[in-house]
Amino acid sequence: MTELGLIWIPGQTAVLGSDRHYPEEAPARPVTVDGFWIQAYQVTNADFAQFVSATDYLTVAERPLNPADYPGAPSANLQPGSMVFRRTSGPVDLRHLSQWWTWTPGASWRHPLGPKSSIDKRAEHPVVHVAYEDAESYAAWAGLALPTEAEWEIAARGGLEQTDYTWGAEPEKPGHRMANYWHGDFPWRPEPGYGRTTEVGTFPANGYGLFDMAGNVWEWTTDWWGGNEAASYDPAQPQFTVPRKIVKGGSFLCADSYCMRYRPAARRPQMVDTGMSHIGFRCVKR
Repeated sequence: MTELGLIWIPGQTAVLGSDRHYPEEAPARPVTVDGFWIQAYQVTNADFAQFVSATDYLTVAERPLNPADYPGAPSANLQPGSMVFRRTSGPVDLRHLSQWWTWTPGASWRHPLGPKSSIDKRAEHPVVHVAYEDAESYAAWAGLALPTEAEWEIAARGGLEQTDYTWGAEPEKPGHRMANYWHGDFPWRPEPGYGRTTEVGTFPANGYGLFDMAGNVWEWTTDWWGGNEAASYDPAQPQFTVPRKIVKGGSFLCADSYCMRYRPAARRPQMVDTGMSHIGFRCVKR
């Protein structure tokens, strides 16, 4: 059942989370949500361009930075930009993600790989480099909202109960492409067709008819990491007083050898002021 590109998710109680994978997913617990509508596809560059054209909106990645907000940051970094994934030249220690993430001045939703790149051939790819404020602003303009974590996860499960994947209990089988996550040697040698975003809808829909609920790009939700704003700050980086929201769904960078988070139960914290080249969103209507 669809309405303006939205698909109806019936109200229900479902077991969310997992006790079998990463610790932040536990405990598995029953959660009840009312029925709601959700976009079948992640918001695309073409969608976001319509919003920007209508409103002259400037994303966080395109705005000048205030040095006082980033104590100790190199002056070269204090210009508009975003975090871009760069493949490494060979195998690396997977404990140090700074080897494949690079602060890139000039990177934004218009220039996803840096200032010399464009979205000319990526109109139907998911928009990326959107901070939480950007996603929320788009949703408000469209007369929609961002999903809660529970809404998002129930939608991602597609009516299946406690399965590991959006398509069922078993991992993807060779030759059966189910989601855009990393296939190959992470973070340097992806198999052909992987290692980057793909057009929305390239891979099969889940049981509710929703596309890319596993992989392609992470998606913003409204829930605070830790349960509330005060608890959401990163204790490992006390110099940055930036709260974090929960993102869901994994991305094209999720590799089984490193980040097996292209599953409905998976969740990660993301600073609300930071867009990256593997984070996007979709909207709901209640």
